[in-house]
Amino acid sequence: MNSKEKFSNKVSEYIRYRPTYPKGFINYLVNELGFSKNTVIADIGAGTGILTYLLADKVKKVYAVEPNYNMRSACKVYCKEFNNFNAIDGSAEETGLSNHSVDFITVAQAFHWFDRDKSKMEFHRILKPNGKVILVWNSRVSENTFIKEYDKLCRRVCPEFNGFSGGIGNGLELFSDFFKNGFYESNVFENDRLLSLEEYIGGSLSASYAPVKGDVNYQEFIDGLKVLFEKYSRDGLVLLSNKTRSYVGEI
Repeated sequence: MNSKEKFSNKVSEYIRYRPTYPKGFINYLVNELGFSKNTVIADIGAGTGILTYLLADKVKKVYAVEPNYNMRSACKVYCKEFNNFNAIDGSAEETGLSNHSVDFITVAQAFHWFDRDKSKMEFHRILKPNGKVILVWNSRVSENTFIKEYDKLCRRVCPEFNGFSGGIGNGLELFSDFFKNGFYESNVFENDRLLSLEEYIGGSLSASYAPVKGDVNYQEFIDGLKVLFEKYSRDGLVLLSNKTRSYVGEI
């Protein structure tokens, strides 16, 4: 299955259970990067529109570029209240947007799926002079004991698992070949989550690597999640240690 179709059968879980982005991150975009009512944004790999929705009332125009039909359709429904929002059938490598038409590009939870060289060329084409790219991930705190056990479960029963957020990691050198002169600004925002059992399982099933109903290891995955929830939950909720990491620069 190619990356475009990875989430076709996970849209309902994605809509209901995926985390949003903290106010601190959105305030950073507005107060420090200059998102305003004069700003045009391309949210590339927009998925169901989680970040698109948060940006729409802050800017002049937001294009949600998403190649997956099911995800893009969900995005249209989720963001339908905004008349400055437009869903685009396109990819990071071929957005379908005009030359030098956007002030900023945002990429949430998706950059690890892109062809880095081709997307860099495309981003450079559609960005206005001095425009910037914002890469952002919600990422689990890998040092957390609960997360370590969750990682072991995924490695045991999810053949496609190679680490959370596509195994992108957190090293500061990760994007030196993507941003202009290897320079970019990185920030971390707290985004811990308290989850019920339903939310914990639903969020886990929304991952690209998670088995789906009918897979031989589906029930083993569900059972393993329940064991971990029972072990680490308090009063019916489990704390999922999570941080929002952003990387911003010109290309």
